[in-house]
Amino acid sequence: MIGEIDVYGLFLPPLLLLAVAAWAVSALLRRGLRAVGAYGWVWHPPLFDFALYVLVLSGLAGLWSAWTA
Repeated sequence: MIGEIDVYGLFLPPLLLLAVAAWAVSALLRRGLRAVGAYGWVWHPPLFDFALYVLVLSGLAGLWSAWTA
């Protein structure tokens, strides 16, 4: 992940944009998991939310690096 992304003259690192996208995807996943009652099986919901965010971010970073290679 070398280089920057130009957003109307503002150069942003790709990881920042991936982090924002991962936040949005994980928010949708959390809402879906709460709707189906999956949080009843979770011991520590904030820790689970953080782990879900890290998994989504690493998945998006992997897709990004495969796409740009």
